[in-house]
Amino acid sequence: MQKLIFFVGVAGTGKTTVAKEIAKEVPCAFLDRDTVGGRFVERFLVLQGMDKDDRDSEFYKENLRDLEYDTTKDICIENLAAGQNVFMISPFTAELKNKAWIEEVLAASGKTFADVDVKVVVVTLEDIETQRNRIEERGTIRDTWKLENWDSYETRVNFVPTINWAIPEDNIHIFDNSGDLTAQKVAPLVEFVQG
Repeated sequence: MQKLIFFVGVAGTGKTTVAKEIAKEVPCAFLDRDTVGGRFVERFLVLQGMDKDDRDSEFYKENLRDLEYDTTKDICIENLAAGQNVFMISPFTAELKNKAWIEEVLAASGKTFADVDVKVVVVTLEDIETQRNRIEERGTIRDTWKLENWDSYETRVNFVPTINWAIPEDNIHIFDNSGDLTAQKVAPLVEFVQG
C-alpha cells in the first residue's frame, strides 16, 4: 500500500526533523508546507506592507493560510495519483478536525483508504523550554515574532490535536521528541510508518 503520513505538532517540536529521519528509510514525496508556500506568502505580506514573517495576523489567516495548505494538498494529490508515498509536514489542525478533508484528498487522487495507508505522527515535547531552545537554535528569521512575543505565543508543546478522520486509532502515534533523536527512537517510528 502507498503511505500518506502526516507529521503534526506545534512549532519547535521537531516535526520536520523527525520526518526527515524517517524519509531516509521510506522513499516519499516530502511536502513541508513552509517550503511549499513560504516564498509566496512572504511576497504577499511584503506587498501589503506587513512583516514577511507574520503567520499570526488576521490578514494571514484570512487570505494566505489556506493558500499554503491547499497548494500543499494539491501537490500531495498529484503524488498520490502517481503512486508515490507522501509525507505531509505542518500542524494541519483545522484539516485534522475535518472528516471530509482526507476523504477529498484520496478521492481527488483516484484512491481510497483501501489503496493508501493514512497515518498521523503527532510530535510533542515534555516542556516549553525545549521548544524555545529549538526555535532559537534553528535560527529562522520567520521565528523572530514568536521569540519576541514569547509570552503571548507560548503554546502547549504536548498538544495533541483533535483527529476526526476515519482512520484506525492504531494509525495515530504520539511521539515525544524530547532529548536527542537517536536511531533507537527513530526505528519504532519507521516501523510504525511501514507497518
